[in-house]
Amino acid sequence: MRFLFFIMFFFSGAAFAQVEIENPWSRATPPGAKVAAGYLLIRNKAAAADKLIGASSPMAARVEPHVTEKQGDVLRMREVKSYEVPAKGSFELKPGGAHLMLVDIKRPFKAGEKVPLVLRFQKAGEINTELEVKALGATGTHSH
Repeated sequence: MRFLFFIMFFFSGAAFAQVEIENPWSRATPPGAKVAAGYLLIRNKAAAADKLIGASSPMAARVEPHVTEKQGDVLRMREVKSYEVPAKGSFELKPGGAHLMLVDIKRPFKAGEKVPLVLRFQKAGEINTELEVKALGATGTHSH
């Protein structure tokens, strides 16, 4: 029985360690805003692809995966079911592209605070992280 527990623990921990989240962030929101966007880099070190299939935050009624697409001269956002993260690769959520839409936020996000976020992956399971809230006009690029 102990051996079986060890194997289950080892493999569940190994799967978790295969997906890493880097630079999770959001922008501050103006007073009265009902939505915010979340950005981050997902790095998959596993030999098999994985999918981000859901997310949640206590700061929003729901968190939806979205993509931004250009249709003619107009940029449009649409909800998608998941994001594919390639084996031994990465997937970036960034302004103007794929992002997490935090819908019906509880209050405006303020620069300098952290917003809790739970990411649900098809294989890696749940990963807890926090979005670092940057200034309203932030682009996500690092400045030193």
